[in-house]
Amino acid sequence: MALLILGILSVQVLGWAGRVEQNNQHAQTSQISDAAKRKFITAILPIAQEQQKQYRILTSITLAQAALESDWGQSQLAAQYHNLFGVKSSAANAKALTTKEYVNGQWITVTADFAVYTSWTESIEAHTRLFVQGTAWDSQHYQTVLDAGNYKEAAQALQTKGYATDPNYATKLISLIQTYKLNKYDTLSETNTNE
Repeated sequence: MALLILGILSVQVLGWAGRVEQNNQHAQTSQISDAAKRKFITAILPIAQEQQKQYRILTSITLAQAALESDWGQSQLAAQYHNLFGVKSSAANAKALTTKEYVNGQWITVTADFAVYTSWTESIEAHTRLFVQGTAWDSQHYQTVLDAGNYKEAAQALQTKGYATDPNYATKLISLIQTYKLNKYDTLSETNTNE
């Protein structure tokens, strides 16, 4: 069954089995309650913090990307297939879904195969591997994201490195982090003071 995934932002995951391009129209207009948003943050917070401790990926960035791209865990891709970041895949167990991709300055609808994970933890760990291992053509591609001193720098580094085609991707991440005070979960000393 095909689904138009409206809760996911245009994201291009470089070096994975395909480009991930999905839009955020639903996330901007959805009526997800604050309680549901808090529940989502609570559910993924421990793994996001663990990934920051081990690999220096700011917790606020992981939380904001997951919230934005999965519509707070409410999209079918996140809810049924545990894929928080809209990662495409050519694996045998991938699920074909329709989605919106931003191509040549406009949104188009396409069918794509998306990765299936056993849990949100597995999805976050795969997301971390992309940042740590880089792309097939550049193992240091996301090093600036890892080296960022605060969430604003990290969000801008994601934009600069082409993680998302949406020209407002960094702004949207920063806005989510500020609105929900997600940077309070970052453990780097400069992260909490250098906003």
